[in-house]
Amino acid sequence: MSISTETLDALGLLCPLPVLKARKRLKSMPSGAVLRVLADDPAAIIDVPHFCAESGHKLVSQEDADGHQIYLIQKAG
Repeated sequence: MSISTETLDALGLLCPLPVLKARKRLKSMPSGAVLRVLADDPAAIIDVPHFCAESGHKLVSQEDADGHQIYLIQKAG
């Protein structure tokens, strides 16, 4: 079984747009699918984990890349 992974490029978007776009994209994805979010908004470091905690999705990983962050969010079942 392969887990579906999609990428959301939220680079250049400011709070709360990265989280709003992630929420919208996750709604159309199957349970257990993983959304990879690219964001360079400094507030995303707080907003994305908070969004996951509030909505029940799992923040699989959070890492710094070249000038931005990459978040892997697994959709709640």
